[in-house]
Amino acid sequence: MKFLDQAKIYVRSGDGGDGVVAFRREKYIEFGGPDGGDGGRGGHIYFRAVPSLNTLIDFRYTQHFRARKGGNGAGSNRTGAGAEDVIIDVPIGTQIFDEDRETLLADLDEENKTVLLCQGGDGGLGNAHYKSSTNRAPRRADKGFPGEERWIWLRLKLIADVGLVGLPNAGKSTLLSVASRARPKIADYPFTTLHPQLGVVRLNAVEEFVIADIPGLIEGASEGTGLGDRFLGHVERCAVLIHLVDGTDENCVQNWKLIRKELKAYDEGLAAKPEVLVLNKCDALLPEEIEERKAALEAASGAEVHLLSGVSRDGLPELLRYLQDRVTASRNEAF
Repeated sequence: MKFLDQAKIYVRSGDGGDGVVAFRREKYIEFGGPDGGDGGRGGHIYFRAVPSLNTLIDFRYTQHFRARKGGNGAGSNRTGAGAEDVIIDVPIGTQIFDEDRETLLADLDEENKTVLLCQGGDGGLGNAHYKSSTNRAPRRADKGFPGEERWIWLRLKLIADVGLVGLPNAGKSTLLSVASRARPKIADYPFTTLHPQLGVVRLNAVEEFVIADIPGLIEGASEGTGLGDRFLGHVERCAVLIHLVDGTDENCVQNWKLIRKELKAYDEGLAAKPEVLVLNKCDALLPEEIEERKAALEAASGAEVHLLSGVSRDGLPELLRYLQDRVTASRNEAF
């Protein structure tokens, strides 16, 4: 299944049914009077977040959603049938924007969260509604009210506790594969990850967190270089970021600064998130090289640097325990 995180669709709620002009005509009943019924309500358009979806690929093939019109009224004071509502299921974490792509209409960030986006039109009134002591035989009936219509943008932001950032080939996919049961593509060339990947890390029966891997960033990503920064939205909801630095690159400090620059250019709020700095691929380094590059990163960042080898898994249990503690603390603060 192909990953798709943006889609433009058209939605329209149903028009209300028409009221009718009718009079009671029955044998032996004189002056039956008006009995035209009202029209039924048009169908609403709802959006609902469901856990069974993780991509917006369905909206590539179906872009138009319309609810049905309400039923017309009838004689004998019969009201038209209300139309069925249309419920559109989307992945958890989907945001709904207006056509300008800036006005946020709804954020479906919880399971089964449902929002009414387009309200169906009310039904028109039949002539029975207008009878009075001075107007015994009204011949007025109203048309149903129109529904609402709009073009909207759907944008998916994955729900994850921990986000992986770093340059291409920093070892993010390898870390995801050894820490969870996710099986991303792994190769020795840049941009093997072309779309975000999710994995669930389970430390024991009661402790787990979700980790998200996004395509690597390069210099100028905020201006569209490489795959750009369009996938950074998937780590905006994370409680903590793992910044993976390739220890085999002599310019590890410059690489760390480059990614920090791109994060700030994208969003100051994202750059301000708690960051866990990890020096990866330590299995390919000599002990003195590890100490030298760790000290350089700590001096530049002012933060603790964790050592890791995704291949040999050295340092992995300690890193996962540290991340779980950070995620647990963040969840407790939220409540």
